[in-house]
Amino acid sequence: MTHIQMIARRVLCAALVSTVLPASHIAAAQHDAGTATRTAMAEVLATDEYILRIQALDDHGPMLNAVIDYNVEAPLEARRLAATGILRGRSVLVKDNIETREFPTTAGSLALAGNMTRRDAPLIANLRSAGGVVLGKTNLSEWANIRSNDSTSGWSAVGGLTRNPHAIDRNTCGSSSGSGAAIAAGFAWGAIGTETNGSITCPASVNGVVGFKPSVGLVSRTHVVPISSTQDTAGPMTRTVFDAALLLSAIAGEDAADSATIGVPRIADYTAGLTDYSLQGVRIGVMRGQIGSNVQVAEVFANALADLERSGAVLIDIEFEPNRQMYADSFTILLFELREEMGKYLASVPEFESGSTPRSLADLIAFNAANAATEMRWFNQDIFEQAEAAIDRAAYEEARTNAVRIAGAETLDMLLADNDVQFLVAPTRGPAWMSDLVLGDHYNGSIGFGSPAAIAGYPHLTVPMGAVERLPVGISFFGAKWADHGVLKVGAAYERARTAELPPPSLRRWTPGD
Repeated sequence: MTHIQMIARRVLCAALVSTVLPASHIAAAQHDAGTATRTAMAEVLATDEYILRIQALDDHGPMLNAVIDYNVEAPLEARRLAATGILRGRSVLVKDNIETREFPTTAGSLALAGNMTRRDAPLIANLRSAGGVVLGKTNLSEWANIRSNDSTSGWSAVGGLTRNPHAIDRNTCGSSSGSGAAIAAGFAWGAIGTETNGSITCPASVNGVVGFKPSVGLVSRTHVVPISSTQDTAGPMTRTVFDAALLLSAIAGEDAADSATIGVPRIADYTAGLTDYSLQGVRIGVMRGQIGSNVQVAEVFANALADLERSGAVLIDIEFEPNRQMYADSFTILLFELREEMGKYLASVPEFESGSTPRSLADLIAFNAANAATEMRWFNQDIFEQAEAAIDRAAYEEARTNAVRIAGAETLDMLLADNDVQFLVAPTRGPAWMSDLVLGDHYNGSIGFGSPAAIAGYPHLTVPMGAVERLPVGISFFGAKWADHGVLKVGAAYERARTAELPPPSLRRWTPGD
């Protein structure tokens, strides 16, 4: 069969899928398939299905806008790699701020539309060596949501607005919005997101999937469009904790070009012990002050805590309000490092074949101003402008020392030690809010405890724990720095103990009474 015939067959099949099989039935089938990890060979054979679903539900139908580009020859590659490495031909979608050799890397911005580096980020090279298939690139909040205080999460000039498969008029959160929505919609076995502060865990929570932000340093950041060398990391987004651990095992590794990865205590197999880890006697601190103001979220969380207790966990109530100085100091870090790290990244990319190649944050600011109709119709670039003016290195270094100390030693480490607990739990976020390009995001900020782990570079896992009005919400597990394996094990044990029903994606607008 020729390449053109293959494309024609898939387009025809996509039309048949969307016509013969209603979106609700597709969603229900995906929900059933997602309740257990499929075998490697089943995943290889599912690669055709993934492309058909992208064509039926992302390019057509509800038009989720989760995927920017995909490789129609991925099924052939999956079959070729079916006996290779730990992934054995499993298909992975990659957030479009991570370089892959076959696609441009745009970070969602038209300024980088020509950024065809033909390089693999080291984490992608690791993925391929482990037998993983790059299925395509996912949409994201443009520039990983660091351009403006008034942004709408999930929107980029390149990919448009990503829609939540559970309610297509609601938000996917940022910035790994496309990765979270794609997994919820059944577009791939796994996806890779990136996080600076909440950008893996929030999209995973509101899209009803698993998301893991590893300790900073487990995964290389080289050839990833940056924000912060202090807080940035890539991580897996999947349907199960086991799959997240498997994908982490594939992408983690030392990289001479990223000093944060050198000599860290990573392990070869993060799936080891996940299937039989017992919660009996495991002491878990419950962050009572971070449950937030939403009564329905509190009820879902209480049910999750009951599941943990029935499985033998010892729950310790903790009342704690973090030192808010770390938030201001973290923002100082992000501004200073954004200007510096973005300049280094842009200096490294090959000259674009057409158009001018930006080489600094100032160049990006100028591009946005010159293309305001397409880039700044919905929100401005005030954070970019603040970052360009952030040149006080002494203030930055003081802020970095303070923020990392407060978030790590004086918050997470202290809470774990003083309460004699191994892990901490809290709701991840509230349910997805209505997307609003005019007014921007409006989520409930009282819910969750993710910032200390993001600022200190500690692990954070979110697992679906139920739903509010059929809108998913997740439970977060936190541990000490480098306790990634332990956090994954406790999350997998909770996943087995979970009694809440997880609704399948509706692939339509939210309506009351569903």
